[in-house]
Amino acid sequence: MNTTLQSPSRLNELDKESRMGELEKESRMGAMGSETHHREIRRIDLADFERRKSEIADQLWAASSDIGFFQVVNHGIDIAEVKKAFAMTQAFFALPDAVKAQHPLKKGLNAGWESRAQVRPSTGTPDQKESYQITRPHMEGLWPGEAELAGFQQTMLDFEARCWAVGMKLLSCFAHKLGFASEFFTQAHDPLKESYQSTLRLLHYYAIDPAIRDKLDLWRAGAHTDFDCLTLLFQQAGQGGLQVCPGKDMEAQQWTPIEPADDVITCNIGDMLMRWSDDKLQSNFHRVKNPMPDEYQGARYSLAFFCQANKDVTMQGPEGKYEAMTAGEYLHRRVTANFGTKY
Repeated sequence: MNTTLQSPSRLNELDKESRMGELEKESRMGAMGSETHHREIRRIDLADFERRKSEIADQLWAASSDIGFFQVVNHGIDIAEVKKAFAMTQAFFALPDAVKAQHPLKKGLNAGWESRAQVRPSTGTPDQKESYQITRPHMEGLWPGEAELAGFQQTMLDFEARCWAVGMKLLSCFAHKLGFASEFFTQAHDPLKESYQSTLRLLHYYAIDPAIRDKLDLWRAGAHTDFDCLTLLFQQAGQGGLQVCPGKDMEAQQWTPIEPADDVITCNIGDMLMRWSDDKLQSNFHRVKNPMPDEYQGARYSLAFFCQANKDVTMQGPEGKYEAMTAGEYLHRRVTANFGTKY
């Protein structure tokens, strides 16, 4: 493995070029493009994990260094737990806006409720969704009370913990492939520290207004990459729309659909892990398109868990391609570049 270090000035230059390059690329990703099925979204079986870890790590690496997306089965979260989390999610979003507004997004802390607030550089229009972010150290005053939604807080905290465990299992495979200790990323995402910034995000994409069902320049979520290390996404069968555009398909804007299923977790590499791997793992653009006029027009719900290293953890890949910086600083730079000071 090449361990030649770059000079600090060159590292800063590379980092600035990388961040500006990503923002410029995103601003060009708003076209409709075309749908293609020539790329496979691989399904990776996590059964008998400890015995098969080396084999699973090879499969995860192959998928993540190519398309950056994969799905896992036999992941250890019971389908009943997933359905309970979805039921609570729908119940939360069914609350009156006036009630949800009592738990607003906390600036800079990624916790709380927001609606039609994210304007992507790729589209320039608000995503057609509302969301509620759960980031453990910052939830004071943001939970609906038992009278509003009985059992919500405990259900979602339990589910967040289950997602964290699966995320750390997967990240241990990437640690192995990168030459880090097996627990490297687990220690970097320690939920017992105040610097913890992994987030469970509840998402409600609004049902399509019949008046705009033929309007194709709106997006449930505009094209973007995730800023984290690894995203775990739970989708429900029949509520599709997620598409990925790997780097090799960017010029032609060819989007590969990712079919939802109740018993799988769809995972993707984020920018943080791409940087940490010295760009060996791929964080690729994805979006949630509005349904076509002949497709399901109702509400779409999903649950996303973002594995984001603790704020005080120093990030640098084994080859030292980019300057060392804390995960908190990195996330702040990325969020500010995309959304200004709002977040």
